[in-house]
Amino acid sequence: MKNTSANRNEIFNVRGWIPGLAAAVMFLQPVANAGRAPVNLGTSGDYVILAKSGISTVPTSIVTGDLGVSPIDGTAITGFSLILDSSGQFSTSSQLTGKAYAANYASPTPVNLTTAVGDMQTAYTDAAGLTLPDYTELGSGYIGGMTLASGLYKWSSGVTISTDVTLSGSPNDVWIFQIAGNLSIATSTSVLLSGGAQARNIFWQVAGGVGVDLGSYSQFEGTILAEAGIVLDTSASINGRLLAQTAVTLDANTVTFAPALASPSFGSITVANGSATFVITNTPGLVLTLQTSTNLVDWTTLAAPTPTVSPYSYTDSTSSHATMRFYRAFYP
Repeated sequence: MKNTSANRNEIFNVRGWIPGLAAAVMFLQPVANAGRAPVNLGTSGDYVILAKSGISTVPTSIVTGDLGVSPIDGTAITGFSLILDSSGQFSTSSQLTGKAYAANYASPTPVNLTTAVGDMQTAYTDAAGLTLPDYTELGSGYIGGMTLASGLYKWSSGVTISTDVTLSGSPNDVWIFQIAGNLSIATSTSVLLSGGAQARNIFWQVAGGVGVDLGSYSQFEGTILAEAGIVLDTSASINGRLLAQTAVTLDANTVTFAPALASPSFGSITVANGSATFVITNTPGLVLTLQTSTNLVDWTTLAAPTPTVSPYSYTDSTSSHATMRFYRAFYP
């Protein structure tokens, strides 16, 4: 499985000393809006579909990303005509661009899945426990036709999307929907994104006992964290993740993985003429906050550029004022 440490809220990584001048420190923080960070999915974020009691499909579905089931075994993945790899650690399918994992596969798959399912449950609990919503009981749960700004939304009932709904915001914005009931979207209805909004920053926490139903030919966006099951009706599609604490049911669907945002990382650092120049691998189009400190406590913002290319190079001409200096870069 992939290393997901870059998705944690805060990680300090000392990159090395610049002789006589500075040390660069990378401060990693997922993209966030003012006051809202994405839900930390942990290793469950490595899967496009993750379920505890089964994943089934009526062929032919098109799934991009990895899928997994645990604690149920591989017999609960049906309709994919899985082919077990010679390693015994995963299976493949003509309907899957990725790998399928199950609790009865060879090591280290069972341990990885146990961790991922635990992370999924933690993410669900974290999302459900967020306080101070920006919007409460909007539309009494009927949000079709609305344009929604980023923020935390809370309903004590279910949510129904009967006509297209638009999520409008920048690539830095986060939407979290706390739904005490069930979630459904009507046939041929879409969740639309505008202004640069990203599916990876959209989270639907659904507590209802029936779960989630995506109507036929609907288009959905974001990560669904369901306490119950998730059903995609014929030819429905989603750009995001399906994370269910029971089962996921597909019917000739398109399910596309929306990867988490990679945190900015430092590359080479050079010193010349009293200035420090560093290179940052970043996501083009997102605002970077670049800061410096001499003590790792008090930080000064150097710049907040929006690079259109990656890697991005920045020169700090103020570095001659300190014998030791630290740097960090983060979104937003």
